[in-house]
Amino acid sequence: MLAKRNGTNVLIKTIGSSTEPVVIGQLKQLAQQYIDGQMGQEGLGLFVVQPDDWFKTIFEKINDIRLLGPELILGKIFDEIGFHAVTDELFRHLVLSRIISPSSKLKTVRYMQEYLHEDCHVQRIYRYMDKLHSKQKQLVETISFEHTKKILGGVLSVVFYDVTTIYFEAEQEDELRATGYSKDGKHQDPQILLGLLVSTGGYPLAYEIFNGKSYEGHTMMQVINGFKARFDLPQLVVVADAGLLNKDNIVELTKTECKYILGARIKAEKDTIKAAILKLSLTNGQSATITRTDGSRLVVSYSEARAKKDLRNRQRGLAKLERSLAKGKLTKASINNRGYNKYLIMEGQIDIRIDHTKFDADACWDGLKGYMTNTDLSPEALIGQYRELWKIEKAFRISKTDLKVRPVFHRLQRRIEAHICISFVAYKVYKEFERQLSQRKSHITIERAIECLKTIFGVTILHPPSGLKKRMIHTNNEDQILLLKYYEVDLG
Repeated sequence: MLAKRNGTNVLIKTIGSSTEPVVIGQLKQLAQQYIDGQMGQEGLGLFVVQPDDWFKTIFEKINDIRLLGPELILGKIFDEIGFHAVTDELFRHLVLSRIISPSSKLKTVRYMQEYLHEDCHVQRIYRYMDKLHSKQKQLVETISFEHTKKILGGVLSVVFYDVTTIYFEAEQEDELRATGYSKDGKHQDPQILLGLLVSTGGYPLAYEIFNGKSYEGHTMMQVINGFKARFDLPQLVVVADAGLLNKDNIVELTKTECKYILGARIKAEKDTIKAAILKLSLTNGQSATITRTDGSRLVVSYSEARAKKDLRNRQRGLAKLERSLAKGKLTKASINNRGYNKYLIMEGQIDIRIDHTKFDADACWDGLKGYMTNTDLSPEALIGQYRELWKIEKAFRISKTDLKVRPVFHRLQRRIEAHICISFVAYKVYKEFERQLSQRKSHITIERAIECLKTIFGVTILHPPSGLKKRMIHTNNEDQILLLKYYEVDLG
């Protein structure tokens, strides 16, 4: 076999020679196989391959194309955290699918079939969820706890607790799903209450689900006490917002030797405390401490930015009342202490009007924020800890938007519990991916990284003469290549 190089014929390869027609045919076949193995070099020697035939030949050698990005990177993180201890392969697929393609279980089946080539039926997922709900919750919480403790340097002393509501696309209520105050504005839909415990940094530790009508203040101690007992944690600092502040919780936290930092309802304090607060005359960024009779401390801070926000909120509330009043929508039943309805008063027997004097008087509270605590932390350190609560709010936001944990389409309680368990693990993997990107000082955001993973496909090519197969990873942009480099993935 010859080729021209610099005007000179150069021998590329000798296949053999013969005068026997049968042998010549065999040698031609061997030569063609050799040419096919040379990455599609066309026009070598006597064999001229037309472009259409060449493309067809290459295409026929593609044995398999499937989405690989999620498994190559998220699958590796899943294993690093320790979730591979859940040996069911379907659990792994459901968790990664919740991050990459969050949807109903029926659409998840289609995703697995079309992109992962996993032969799965929705009934198989339902049967697995029936098993999952009773076996895996404590295991995945233990795995998440141990991993979180490790990345925090082996110490876990501060936890953050909050609740949210998860609504259902359904009309019927039952023992778990019930209509109640919805944080999603879906007051007509049945819901459950989800209590979530996270660490510093927002890494999930434990969760519980409650009846949709439950008062959120009654959920905290069940989660805290269960968490402490399971992991033998004698003392914790518990941080929660004002919605969870009640006497029972404070008594129980003190009894169990927990320290606490709770958002305080300063306007609901006793008159003596309120008078002391209003005498503080704080300037922007300043804080002061008031010691209560039970030994706890009330720390009050002032922020000009918060004052402007408080004023805007009051003005919006007042404008809404005025519009409702003008349309005749307000009745005697509207006069209550809920929200900005506190500005309504009854005039005579039938007339409703707005008490602008009461509205103006509330201005003295603009910009003030209170924190209840039994810790010895300085006001600055205490406020800094409380501000970490935004990370649990971010956890709920990511779970509801990126991971689409709601609406929930399941009816049976065991499947609802399994769905929340899968979402809990998906959020842990998501947070660890985000942490590792930050650790590498990557310019790639977590949102962009996940979009990249959706476009990294593997192509398996068959070599007909030998029967060997080789998987190649297809990339078409720098972010994909950088992500694969971070996780030391061989591009093939």
